[in-house]
Amino acid sequence: MTENTSTASVPGASVPTASVPTETVPAASGSVTSTATTAALDSRNRLVLTLLLVSTFVVILNETLMGVALPHLMRDLSISASAAQWLTTAFMLTMAVVIPITGFLLQRFHTRPVFITAMSLFSVGTLIAAVAPGFEVLLVARVVQATGTAIMVPLLFTTVMTLVPEQSRGRTMGNISIVISVAPAIGPTISGFILNVLDWRWMFILVLPIALAALITGAVRVPNVTEPRVTPIDVLSVILSAFGFGGIVYGLSNLGTPGSGITTVSGWLPLAVGAVGLALFIYRQLRLQRRNEALLDLRTFRASNFSYAIGMISISMVALFGTIILLPIYTQNVLGLDVLATGLLLLPGGLLMGILAPFVGRLYDRFGPSPLVVPGAIIVSAVLWSLTFLGEHTAFWWVLVAHVALSLGLALLFTPLFTAGLAALKPELYSHGSAILGTIQQVAGAAGTALFVTVMTARSTALLGENASQAAATAAGIHSAFIYGAIISLFAIPVAFFIRKPAASGEPAFAH
Repeated sequence: MTENTSTASVPGASVPTASVPTETVPAASGSVTSTATTAALDSRNRLVLTLLLVSTFVVILNETLMGVALPHLMRDLSISASAAQWLTTAFMLTMAVVIPITGFLLQRFHTRPVFITAMSLFSVGTLIAAVAPGFEVLLVARVVQATGTAIMVPLLFTTVMTLVPEQSRGRTMGNISIVISVAPAIGPTISGFILNVLDWRWMFILVLPIALAALITGAVRVPNVTEPRVTPIDVLSVILSAFGFGGIVYGLSNLGTPGSGITTVSGWLPLAVGAVGLALFIYRQLRLQRRNEALLDLRTFRASNFSYAIGMISISMVALFGTIILLPIYTQNVLGLDVLATGLLLLPGGLLMGILAPFVGRLYDRFGPSPLVVPGAIIVSAVLWSLTFLGEHTAFWWVLVAHVALSLGLALLFTPLFTAGLAALKPELYSHGSAILGTIQQVAGAAGTALFVTVMTARSTALLGENASQAAATAAGIHSAFIYGAIISLFAIPVAFFIRKPAASGEPAFAH
């Protein structure tokens, strides 16, 4: 396996006369910025990273706001449940199709235009959603939003890996963990507050000013931190990527829909198309990467740390999204809580992840990943096993404690995995690694949702056929779903022992 032992070279971009002069080591030594220059650029870098973090938090938060709002949308727009579900399915599909292309975009174009494009798309989509007169326009708006969201996540990871020195990446990745993990966790809570007093359109109206402010600030202040290179785009790879990742995400999302299980054409056909498309896409990339022309360079997986981290992130995302989808169903359909009470019940766990993330990042910088990911994997598995004991009469405080403990375990996992995985790559592969990471999150999230919902639905339907009550059948279905999730979580524990902190490869490069 290949570990990152090279140093990044300073791109030969022109520097405006007003910029801070950059003193570099001669090219033969690896071309890294001096300590003095790094210090001088700290203020600028903090602004860039803060802006990217806020922007990414907003776009990811938007991804999970819609779930709680679906009943309101069904009533206000006079649409069926299956039609309303497309507002989330279309978002996930767009993300799965666009994210693999971002590896190419981040290599081909400067940072500033990529950021402006992403936030412009998201802002336009948000505006269209806020004024949408009906379902069709709202669906288009969600697709436009998702296109911007798909670009922002890899852009954030790539920028961090380019700007932040290796000895400080854990702390910065801790902030990214807030974005990646807390935004989905608190999305239902925020939706509950908004929908309790306002119309569903306010979910977009309140987000729009923040998105526009980020767009304007970024257009003025975000520097170009990468040096583009002329890279031809392989159209066939784009098409295969769309069929591969799109088919898999759609198929997985469809499994949990009533009447679309694995025994029907609508259940297995998209998965089959996705599997074939993905196999052909991988074959195509393996051929193209020999000429450094791959849309998504799979040489990232030659770094063992990256491969192990991706495996653990996949399992963690299955646990996170599966739990996020099941616990609200349990609290509302079994325990009888309303939407707002459910949101408040899940809020402490989301806040805990946000509070812990920076501290976990500092611990990573000091001690490395092993003291964090090993107990984190054990805690997540233990919580999922404890959730298999949920029943029709379980006290609500048990759900609260379990969710807080799960949030603790995930907080110990995400920051070290993001940091150790991407740091194992050579600098020229950062953009591809970021795109792969974003794609895996979408696919694993869809897989977690599909697995948990499909198992729950199958078990609940069987019990309802035996004249069980709705609450009892739902509780039993959730019990079965968490058994599957708990078994999967066991695979992460041995992998955790193989995650290592990559050897230092020098300071990152800067461009203007």
